[in-house]
Amino acid sequence: MMSRYASYFIAALLPLLLFRWFAPDLVGQIDFWLLWLLAMVLVSLPVVYAEIALAYRSVEAPLAGMQKLTREADASPIWRGFGWLAAVVTIVIAALVISGASSGMLAALMELNSAPNLPHFAVAGGLVVIVVLLSLLGATTLPIGLGLIIIGLLLGFANGLPSIDFAMTNITLSEWARAVALALVSVGAGTGLYWFGQHLVSKASITAVSSDQQSGSFTNTSTSSLSTGSAQTKLPATKRVLPIWILQLVVGVVALLTSALSLPPIGQLSYWFGVLFVASYLLHYSTQQLAHKFGLLVSLVLTLVLVAILAVAVPTIWLVGLLVIVSSIAVLLLSIFAGWQMKISHLRKALNFSSEALYNLWRVAIRLVVPLAMILAFVGWVLSWSS
Repeated sequence: MMSRYASYFIAALLPLLLFRWFAPDLVGQIDFWLLWLLAMVLVSLPVVYAEIALAYRSVEAPLAGMQKLTREADASPIWRGFGWLAAVVTIVIAALVISGASSGMLAALMELNSAPNLPHFAVAGGLVVIVVLLSLLGATTLPIGLGLIIIGLLLGFANGLPSIDFAMTNITLSEWARAVALALVSVGAGTGLYWFGQHLVSKASITAVSSDQQSGSFTNTSTSSLSTGSAQTKLPATKRVLPIWILQLVVGVVALLTSALSLPPIGQLSYWFGVLFVASYLLHYSTQQLAHKFGLLVSLVLTLVLVAILAVAVPTIWLVGLLVIVSSIAVLLLSIFAGWQMKISHLRKALNFSSEALYNLWRVAIRLVVPLAMILAFVGWVLSWSS
């Protein structure tokens, strides 16, 4: 049942997890807010539409779905790289927040005079094992994580809101790069999480229809039952996308305003424990994707090893850079495949827009606007890193 709402939980949770890595020093800049809103409309929205459209067309999870779609479009297997990169992006996000959680928890325990005599890498390694075990619970960890994060933030509100001095500054490519990162990585666009969420909804609906038929509720054939289940999930894409995108926008505003919020020790512990529960779902997603190729047990071990290496051995600032690079490539692959490789008739039918004009606007955005925006953002990151 919880899998039906996984996409909405992810839309609400990722900004609360990741905005602190990109936004605190820019939160008072009005031009940054405007760039972020622009990126949400021009970049994030078309990409989420693309994910849902490909989910509808493939009726599979991202990795398996890309194999099916590339065969259908007679496209090069290189485009299947999106499925692999999407799994890698979630692993990097999980490693980043686990590394942050280990530091944050140690700092909170030190304030409470209860810090264990353990190095950071040992704590991070222990948290990786805990999170991988929690990933076996699937989407049930998401509401727990959201509740703990909200409790932590509310305890921070009790200490008072941070003072923000708003001012207009010069617009730079570096600001655009951070705005795009917030509009994509921090809301999960291009990670395949919404594609996977739609797959869970479709699978649950088909399972429910099949169960009804077996219990005698329907007398149709198995084929017609599965068709009915599929039809129940294929609402117009807008009815799937807009609630997710609006939720991202609202929570994103809250996350920006609270990204510099100071939490008391108990609030920090509550927040970071919530982060670990959310990270477990990210690893559940990546494990399920890799399982399509390697099997569940091998994928679980592979995920554990990769996250442990990244969280324990790689500095946080490098993880942020790796996240930006891998996610940018993933979004570029997705946008070019959806815009240039997929057949027009297939995507038009999958999106089911109310008018041809809306479909044409989306197609221009996914073919031209998104790739150009991503290239400019990557140039901005390179300039930022070089300086």
